[in-house]
Amino acid sequence: MIWAIPFYGFQAPSRLWLLAIIPIALIAYIIIVRRKSHHGMRYTNTTVLGQVLPKQSQWLRHVIVTLSVLSMLALGFAWARPVGLDKVPQERATVVLVVDVSWSMTATDVAPTRLDAAKSAAVDFINALPDGYNVALVSLSGSPAVRLPPVTDHASVIRAIQALSPQDSSAVGDSIQAALSAISQAPKGDDNSVAPAMIVLLSDGANTNGQAPLQVAQQAADEGVPIYTIAFGTDNGYVDLDGTRYQVPPDRDLMKQIAQTTSGESYTADNLGQLNQAYKRIHSQIGYVDTRKEITATAAGVGLIFAFVAAVGAVMLGVKFR
Repeated sequence: MIWAIPFYGFQAPSRLWLLAIIPIALIAYIIIVRRKSHHGMRYTNTTVLGQVLPKQSQWLRHVIVTLSVLSMLALGFAWARPVGLDKVPQERATVVLVVDVSWSMTATDVAPTRLDAAKSAAVDFINALPDGYNVALVSLSGSPAVRLPPVTDHASVIRAIQALSPQDSSAVGDSIQAALSAISQAPKGDDNSVAPAMIVLLSDGANTNGQAPLQVAQQAADEGVPIYTIAFGTDNGYVDLDGTRYQVPPDRDLMKQIAQTTSGESYTADNLGQLNQAYKRIHSQIGYVDTRKEITATAAGVGLIFAFVAAVGAVMLGVKFR
């Protein structure tokens, strides 16, 4: 309904003067009702009065008037050409996937391993993106690298994801910097416009070296690039390296702060199902752009519905007094 649509004003606000008729009509209705009520008190036979003017007809009349007023209100708004917000599918955008390939991703708390599960979910995510989207891939490790610059050939991105293998250390800040660098390589549109860009960061470990993640996240915010983060893995996750067992819980706080800094969204995923759901929620947000549009037809439709119901009530009231 119209009241559920975000409202952003009118294209012809000067036409709202028509709404001044509504309080005038209400005052006239109240005066008429009071006069009839006063006139009715002249009759001493209340039984006859109850037959002539049943109580049920009173509330039905009030309902009809209320619906008529609502109809006038909605049609008055429609005449002023209201503007609302609608989600329109984006024709193109640049999405940079930053996938953590540090050794902690070999933990098996998410079967078969965190990295294999991440690859599978990332492939599903890319397959759900529109064909016109540019997709880039960055590997998150101690030495982050742009594995593939923004391309519309999604099959090549999938092949690059499947070729990812574990590496040492974890530099979250440097990885975000690499993602921003990849975005700058995205091709422009036919009108030389730059497509909206966003980063999807999948990581399970704390930052161990490189630039401060939040400092680079602020740079992304300054460039208008939101970062959607997924803290992947369980608190009980561990890896065995060189005969030593290391606990590798996800750093949820860091991921959340990065997302908040850039006006993105933060998610957690303890298993493959939750990871897929996180990707779906991200897709639903980056796949659309908020666009203001005229909602005159919606307002007029609501007004006509109220008018129709009021007309039905008036017919019922007329039949009752036959």
